[in-house]
Amino acid sequence: MLINRSHLPWAFLTALATLVLAAIYFEVFRPGSIPNYLPVSTTLGARPFGHRSVGATPIGLWYGSAAFAIFIFAALLGARKKVRTWRIGQADTWMRAHIWLSILTVPLVLFHCGFRSGSMMTTGLLVLYSIVMLSGFYGLALQQFIPRQMMNRLSQEVIYDQIPFLRAKLVEQASALRQQLQAGDPGAGPRPRAWSGGPLPPMLEDPKLAEARAGLLEMLNEEVLPYLKSRPGSRCRLGKRQASDNLFSMVRSGATEQYEGRVDEMRLWCDQRRQMDHQEVMHHWLHYWLLVHVPTSLLLLIWTAWHAVTGLYYY
Repeated sequence: MLINRSHLPWAFLTALATLVLAAIYFEVFRPGSIPNYLPVSTTLGARPFGHRSVGATPIGLWYGSAAFAIFIFAALLGARKKVRTWRIGQADTWMRAHIWLSILTVPLVLFHCGFRSGSMMTTGLLVLYSIVMLSGFYGLALQQFIPRQMMNRLSQEVIYDQIPFLRAKLVEQASALRQQLQAGDPGAGPRPRAWSGGPLPPMLEDPKLAEARAGLLEMLNEEVLPYLKSRPGSRCRLGKRQASDNLFSMVRSGATEQYEGRVDEMRLWCDQRRQMDHQEVMHHWLHYWLLVHVPTSLLLLIWTAWHAVTGLYYY
């Protein structure tokens, strides 16, 4: 999702909530560090006997409970996307809430733990939380410039799921052209009246046309078809735009007028394949970060629930 002006109210409310949460925290646990403007009871910072943890105080429990509630809400976004029949708010609103409420968990978690890592369990929980948040910020940053890159670099964007099918169609077209060239390519130029189809006898074919046809066949067999069939295509010479342009310019300069259209056709196929390769790479960049973010988020939700249960039982 692009961060635009529609996010300004969410950003303002998140900043305001952070200031209020910080004021309460410092008023309760750091008295005198800020002007006493808030009528906050000191009993909110009272700790159970024998415990120094901020999270064990009433206000600390409120901080932790609010963060846990946001974790649950953030996890429901995946269900909201999968079950499209749910008419619970607009998808854009859910995404904005997911982003900014997740950001709000940063001060909530810090205030809940009192800026301390604590035991091994809470330290591990903080590390997992950091991974979730960093992967989320990384994915959000990618969404700000990857779509623009796709619009600027991809002149013919296709449906991602159809890329394998379209690649196969390019291979079919290139194979059909090879068969036509091997058969003498009847549509490439004028033929003697006595010729009735099939491969031309060597004495009836123009030597220049024969040389040009042989060059195209060599180009198809050694460069074009291997590139169109390759996986991935970036390892081939035609997978690089500059090398591809230079190679096709050289081949076209040596082709006769009858075969220039064939060269342009092969060049178009390679350009389309390169465009699909670029789109596939950008699609992976745009979505593969979820392979880290989603499972760690679910693990964070489970671990936080276990932390809450054991914390309440222990304290």
